[in-house]
Amino acid sequence: MTKKKQKLELTWVGKENRPRLEPRILIEDPEKSYHAAARVSDDDIFDNMLIHGDNLLALKALEADYSGQVRCVFIDPPYNTGSAFTHYDDGLEHSIWLGLMRDRLEIIKRLLSADGSLWITIDDNEAHYLKVLCDEVFGRSNYVTSAIWQKTLSVKNSTKNFSVDHDYILVYAKDLDNWSPNQVPAGEKQKAAYKNPDNDPRGAWQSISLSARNPYSKGIYPITCPGGRVIDGPPAGSYWRVSPEKFAELDENGEIWWGKNRNGIPRRKMFLKDQGELTKAPQTIWYFDEVGHTQDAKKEALAFNNKDVFATPKPERLMKRIIEIATDPDDLVLDSFAGSGTTGAVAHKMERRWIMVELGNHASTHIVPRLRKVIDGDDGGGITEAVDWKGGGGFRYFELAPSLLEKDKWGREVISKEYDPAMLAQAMCKLEGYLYEPSPNVWWQQGQSTETDFLYVTTQTLGIKELADLSAEVGEDRSLLVLCGAWRGDESQFPNLTLRKIPNHIRAKCEWGHDDYSLNVANLPQPEPDPGEPQGALFAEEDDL
Repeated sequence: MTKKKQKLELTWVGKENRPRLEPRILIEDPEKSYHAAARVSDDDIFDNMLIHGDNLLALKALEADYSGQVRCVFIDPPYNTGSAFTHYDDGLEHSIWLGLMRDRLEIIKRLLSADGSLWITIDDNEAHYLKVLCDEVFGRSNYVTSAIWQKTLSVKNSTKNFSVDHDYILVYAKDLDNWSPNQVPAGEKQKAAYKNPDNDPRGAWQSISLSARNPYSKGIYPITCPGGRVIDGPPAGSYWRVSPEKFAELDENGEIWWGKNRNGIPRRKMFLKDQGELTKAPQTIWYFDEVGHTQDAKKEALAFNNKDVFATPKPERLMKRIIEIATDPDDLVLDSFAGSGTTGAVAHKMERRWIMVELGNHASTHIVPRLRKVIDGDDGGGITEAVDWKGGGGFRYFELAPSLLEKDKWGREVISKEYDPAMLAQAMCKLEGYLYEPSPNVWWQQGQSTETDFLYVTTQTLGIKELADLSAEVGEDRSLLVLCGAWRGDESQFPNLTLRKIPNHIRAKCEWGHDDYSLNVANLPQPEPDPGEPQGALFAEEDDL
């Protein structure tokens, strides 16, 4: 009898608690949206999105329209170092952090395309717990690697223990069988391997061996060096890669390197000018001289806001490395912890589409000014020169709509007064899983789930004649979900109509009026204290964590 394989899971206090998220709609703020005055190139991208609001609600808002479409998700979540959790003891803060991360990761997985990948920057405080959590959400088989980013310039001698010089970058594929990384541009060391010791007019070159172990019928023959030395054949157990005739042709063209004394084992010259863009496989150690460090990031942030510098920005070169490995031009990149907006700025310069989400006010004070400079071509820092960015494109700025239901003066949940008919129809489509696509010609076709199934929303009470007329227009070959304030008559008379009262029909679907699921734990409600403990004392058993 085979032993059943046990599934290993990370456990924590409150893991079973899951929020019932309201799929909010997004409302554009045209005053904060921004586009270039004119096209710079045919590749300009204008449909990028900056969303201001709670990122868990924003991810839920994006899910219906963008599931399976995001090629790369990068997140730089709060590291849970303790500074943001002053109201909680270590065990409980850790549990809250894991729960809030789990809820986001599950939606992110659904947003990723089949060949998409997730990249998370994190430090030692939660890196190893986060690895196990990601194994659980994405599947351990889809773990790609854990890269090391050298983030600091110098040793911190004031530290009590070790000087922490790095962060981790956890990388997961949606499906590792469908994902493969792009090569990255070669570093200076690889380029430096090309030299020109013989002043060849064709420029720098490096030599490669002319022998190989693969059998070749014409690969055994003697060679006489220009200096007079006779080489009886290739090294033992190997073959010359080319025939005698091809070898003579290469030598005639000056493509053979014989060594400084002209008596060395012949090697073939490979010219830098013939190699195109030099690339290499991505590696797991990223040094600051290649991808930047935290001081670079702060200097870049100063360029667009020198009065209120964002605390923990990431350098543009770091984001460039991630985006060039994970995506191709025109792919969609998502960052739901946008911070100072580095991801969108870099994705924009690299001709990728992007969506960013940020809860804080720096969505307006930091990110919008930064992106305006990028679009206007006035941002000369970061990777601008490296990618020859000239400006162009644009983005749309969105706010999360208020909760669909609010409480009236008697404490009853009713439809929010802030919702006009179009907003209500769009919100109901999200709740019911329909595509919001109002027909310009058919008044009752506001949402659609299939070619023959539609949705119609009204707060009015529908009478028997109105229902009969509506049923006749829908016809026998189509069906319509009607969400209305109320109706009169026997609904069974109209088999092509499904009638539901709102808001009664939706009251139990979500947590209405919950606007903040942020990782700023100070914003969360205080848990009930243990009756056996003094007020304000919070304890968590170690075995529960």
